[in-house]
Amino acid sequence: MIIALFGGTGRTGQEFIPKALAAGHTLKILARTPAKVTVTHDRLSVTQGDILDAASVRQTIAGCDAVVSLIGQTKGGNKAVQTAGTRHLVAAMMAENVQRVISMSGGGLPYAKDEPKFIDKIFRGIMGVFFKSVISDATGHAEILQQSTLDWTIVRAPRLVEEADRGEYKVGYVGTTGGSKISRGDVASFVLKITEKRTYVRDMPFVSW
Repeated sequence: MIIALFGGTGRTGQEFIPKALAAGHTLKILARTPAKVTVTHDRLSVTQGDILDAASVRQTIAGCDAVVSLIGQTKGGNKAVQTAGTRHLVAAMMAENVQRVISMSGGGLPYAKDEPKFIDKIFRGIMGVFFKSVISDATGHAEILQQSTLDWTIVRAPRLVEEADRGEYKVGYVGTTGGSKISRGDVASFVLKITEKRTYVRDMPFVSW
């Protein structure tokens, strides 16, 4: 499978790259700073560019079988980068006839299948006050995917930690299963798994330990 990867220089993206290569896939990565991709492989190509540039996005997606977006907000960066970037992803995928896309977000992004407990509601309330732009951006990107005809999945996760992978995790929805943290590596493994198996299509699963 040929996968277009956005957000490959981030900490979760850096976990995803070796896992995808080890599974035999080919990666096309768009990165503002290609030197941050430290892995080299004959099935990996890195192009300098930005997800906010429509032409670069389409060039990266051309010829791919699936798209994985692990982008997030950066300090001092565009506060609507996920929404704007997703708009470019959808347009490019439609133009290049690519159907499968997996995006990543946090547990603060609400979904109809969630059954938030009291602590979840407290957490979302805090996020809504102190991280309003993050939630707004996550919600905007979700709406764009939901309104498209693509086979999208939004993988939501709680606090991402720099701990060793456990190789197992719980998948459900906020309040129905799972815990309050998960390693970036296990999230990357789940993203790769559903990319390969095309599961959770048009759904927003919550993955955690």
